[in-house]
Amino acid sequence: MPNGTPRVLYIDDDPGLARLVQRTMERRGYEFEHAATGEAGLSRIAAGGIDVVALDHYLPTGTGLDVLAAMTNAPDRPAVVYVTGSAETAIAVAALKSGATDYVSKSLDAEFMELLASAIDHAIERVRLNRARLRAEAEVREARDRAEILLGEVNHRVANSLAMVAALVGLQTNAVQSREAKDALVETQARISAIAGVHRHLYTSDDVRTVQIADYLESLAGELDTSMKAAGHHSPIKIDVMSFPIATEKAASLGVIVTELVTNAMKYAYRDTARGEVRIRLSQTSQGVELRVEDDGVGWDGTGTPQGTGLGSRIVKAMAQSLGATIAYGQGSGTSVSLQFPG
Repeated sequence: MPNGTPRVLYIDDDPGLARLVQRTMERRGYEFEHAATGEAGLSRIAAGGIDVVALDHYLPTGTGLDVLAAMTNAPDRPAVVYVTGSAETAIAVAALKSGATDYVSKSLDAEFMELLASAIDHAIERVRLNRARLRAEAEVREARDRAEILLGEVNHRVANSLAMVAALVGLQTNAVQSREAKDALVETQARISAIAGVHRHLYTSDDVRTVQIADYLESLAGELDTSMKAAGHHSPIKIDVMSFPIATEKAASLGVIVTELVTNAMKYAYRDTARGEVRIRLSQTSQGVELRVEDDGVGWDGTGTPQGTGLGSRIVKAMAQSLGATIAYGQGSGTSVSLQFPG
């Protein structure tokens, strides 16, 4: 109905009845076309622009059911009102199962014309509603696609801006002489990079609501390794992470937690012993997600005063609270910190 006037196609090999149907349709303000065979009807339907088909059962070659079957995959398929003999209810039911919108029992009296016109009226209204729904769905999809493109651009710019800030912090690190100041700036740079990494993964993702956590943590571990080596800490980082998507806001908090735990391990675990490794493990469990960061160093059970300023421990607690996570320290040699939170 591009011009607002519905177009009806009547498929029937009875020219006299077709003229009667034409007068009825035109009185209702509909545009009318007639096809005498199923093949001609299908050809006209394929050309487009038909809103409703009134389809007779008995045709010169085959039946209306054959036409319905051929229309199954037609683009912008019109509604179909099936016309059958008065005693052919089984055929009518078969037509409805094959996709007809309605059916009318065929006769030569005025009631048939009234019933057919009424069925076509209802079919046209259904066509209008269906096309309005499809237009609305298309508009929603287009709006969503535009929003995702814009959000991807935002994440790209945020990632670039944070990377620039991290680079500036790195330059400042090189400019200071104090060991404590250098360590503080290296940690700050790592925190900024952890958050930038989330945005970097988001603008390359098909779904900005989630981050593939294995890809993110592997990238984060590489950045931590580089920054910590530059600061004089050479413990290797080993990573064992299951691949699954995690909500974006959780990925950011998790990245900050991993950054703090790994940084603390590299700074303090092997201060008075031979150099060892730092391990990052992440897995899905029946309770949700479990993160574990371990080392084989001097060990800390989470009690007493932490080494350094204690800022890292406070950040870990704050991020864990945002995740709804519980923190546990393992027993034995070295330090083992685990967090569990809903996936």
